[in-house]
Amino acid sequence: MELRFEKDLPVLMFALVSASTVAALPQVESAWLGVKEVYGEQDFGLRILREAMLVVLVAYAFFEPRLRCGALTGSVIAFLGVVTTYVLFEVGYALYLDLPLVVPMAGLRVFEYLPLALIGFIISHLGAGELVLNKFASYLRYYIVIQGALAISQALWAPAVFGVSILSGGRPFGTFVSPNLFGAAMATCTLVFSMAQVLGMRKWMYFSVFLAVISGSRTSMFSAFLVLFFRGYTAVRARDRWALVLPAPVLAVGLLILASSPLLSGREDADLSEEGRIAQWQRVLTTNINGPSDLLFGWGLGLGSNTITVMFGADHFPGQFISDSLYLFLLNGYGLIGVMAYLSLLWMSSQLSGHRSKVVVTTFIFVAGIPFNLWEYFPQNAILMFLWGLVAGTSRKSLPLHAPVRAARDVEAASLAQSGER
Repeated sequence: MELRFEKDLPVLMFALVSASTVAALPQVESAWLGVKEVYGEQDFGLRILREAMLVVLVAYAFFEPRLRCGALTGSVIAFLGVVTTYVLFEVGYALYLDLPLVVPMAGLRVFEYLPLALIGFIISHLGAGELVLNKFASYLRYYIVIQGALAISQALWAPAVFGVSILSGGRPFGTFVSPNLFGAAMATCTLVFSMAQVLGMRKWMYFSVFLAVISGSRTSMFSAFLVLFFRGYTAVRARDRWALVLPAPVLAVGLLILASSPLLSGREDADLSEEGRIAQWQRVLTTNINGPSDLLFGWGLGLGSNTITVMFGADHFPGQFISDSLYLFLLNGYGLIGVMAYLSLLWMSSQLSGHRSKVVVTTFIFVAGIPFNLWEYFPQNAILMFLWGLVAGTSRKSLPLHAPVRAARDVEAASLAQSGER
């Protein structure tokens, strides 16, 4: 059987994302019945499907000759060597602190979908990134239809387990364990549709924004409108962009206040002055950081992971806490050096990339990590890792397309354009 990643990768990516529709079925059923399950008591049985699909996708990349050869380049091997060395160091440090092995292993979840970033990086170098993204976006429409139908039904008739929606029902959660995860996925789909260069994708982008808004998640609404802002920014003439940039800070504050109101958030306790995440920052900065070593290097890989919180509780280990922010997780676990390394990697991806959407992708990833440990949330982590690799792999000097890839891209673009017109 001939393997063709231009055709197969979008299907496998869609299958991976679609695993979220069944991964949390027991919790979704409970929420429909008006029961909000405690996170630590939830059934994680079906969630093995997403790990299984990830294994299938990685195995496919290994057996596809061009992807395998692309992964054997010096830059990719050097990057993997650095990551491996760091992981071994953190595991050894955790064992030195007499922490069980499960603690650093839980911390490794931030690297779980790193293979998707490498795949995106390789296909960009092969010149097929745009083709794969366009096909993936076309398949993603079916995912949005399912999530949208459920979300609208829940916003109209579901019990208000997570708060009251703007449509008078419960805050919608789709096929997720909470409205926040649902909204994060919808905002990420907004980003995908905005990047796709196919006719007819704009209406799906706006529909995803609508779903992110009715989720009541402030971060999701902010992220979705961030995509719209960049879309508008690139659409106007360069000399007129100042009219968007100057009021942007005021508009951002206004959007945050509006998103925090009970009207959109569906929560009566959404007052920003009483935000629980602020208390978490204060706790880590005052309790967990006791000296220069804690500030620079943190408490070790895994402390602050949601997995460890579920297994042992929020205060079982010194330095353990409930992490609602990627940057707080990095500061507590990796220290200031880890935070700066992560931000530097994002900045370098934006500076060295030649992709037209590099700024919106890196900004979206930066913003999404402020209130959420986004690399632990599926399928947002899978999609964003892939997009990050896609952007980082696009050189400023575009590489010439291989003839088969160029031909496949032209044929596929024409086919998708005709489909969009219909």
